Amino acid sequence: MGIWTQKELERVDTTDELRVSSYRRDGTLRPYVTIWAARLDDDVYIRSAYGPENGWFRRAKASGRGRVRVGGVERDVRFEVPEDDDVHPALDDVYRTKYGRYDRRIVDTVVGPGLVEATLRAVPED
Repeated sequence: MGIWTQKELERVDTTDELRVSSYRRDGTLRPYVTIWAARLDDDVYIRSAYGPENGWFRRAKASGRGRVRVGGVERDVRFEVPEDDDVHPALDDVYRTKYGRYDRRIVDTVVGPGLVEATLRAVPED
């Protein structure tokens, strides 16, 4: 399993938007989608503000592989469903802290129990 460097994790912390793409079956990348991302400890998480049926999220989950771009960093990643449900309340707090300067109605689209099924961990590939 790959790991994020401290510099990469700092970029996730300090950059509002992450661009995510998933691989097609033929090995090409789909168009990038701009989303919010959060760092929790040494992991990077992404959530679909419009739930698990959002197209980019469905494709990323089905593919299991993709690429992210954030703050000048570009990495191939595996998309994994978090195994530990206990991560979600802490992840909600990270999203609220990182994006708290935005209107609460916007931030509320990426926090709460309804987002458990719309969360992926982005794990760097070596």
